[in-house]
Amino acid sequence: MKKFIQKLAHPFYKRYHFWYHRKPRKYQFKDVFTIVHPGVFSPKNTVSTKVFLDYISSLNLTGKKVLELGCGSGIMSVLSASIGAVTTASDINQIALDSLKEVSTKQGLQINTVFSDLFEKLDGNDFDYIFINPPYYPKKPFNLEEKAWFCGENFEFFEKIFLQLQEINTEKTKVLMILSDACELEKIQAIALKNAKNFQEIHTVELTFEQNIIYQIN
Repeated sequence: MKKFIQKLAHPFYKRYHFWYHRKPRKYQFKDVFTIVHPGVFSPKNTVSTKVFLDYISSLNLTGKKVLELGCGSGIMSVLSASIGAVTTASDINQIALDSLKEVSTKQGLQINTVFSDLFEKLDGNDFDYIFINPPYYPKKPFNLEEKAWFCGENFEFFEKIFLQLQEINTEKTKVLMILSDACELEKIQAIALKNAKNFQEIHTVELTFEQNIIYQIN
């Protein structure tokens, strides 16, 4: 029943989300903020980012090297930098990266922004933590905005990222990914296993119609 309600509600939620973000909007978490521009994924009406932010707040990141992979609005990078992390944010949306650079400067924070398709221009082994809030709806994306939501009809996003994660030494680098039970968890975990990676559940938040789980990828 829960999955049926999620599937029924998603199209209406997505339309509202795109309508609301037809102009730049401020998003604040505790004492930090970001500006979300049209076409950039926003945490405003999503649960997963807030769950991830709460979890990051509990970590001791002072002096740690952190990567937010596919940063979108970059709010997790802003938070990480504000609590002492040496922070890098990557994305394939230059508007998102330019905006993040501007808002971080306004808050007296230093964030290294990198235009990169996943790890294309990054060495994942350079970091202590990698934070990933991925797209997980199985549908072909037709533009940058949709790539923040849809992982491809055959889960191409996860095929690509788990192939690249094979190169990362997860004994040194903690790779954290958040997923919802609204997605096809078994399918995603099977792709990870095929690439010699498995999921360790480290934090779960149960809501009325959705469960959000942060996994460590080992």
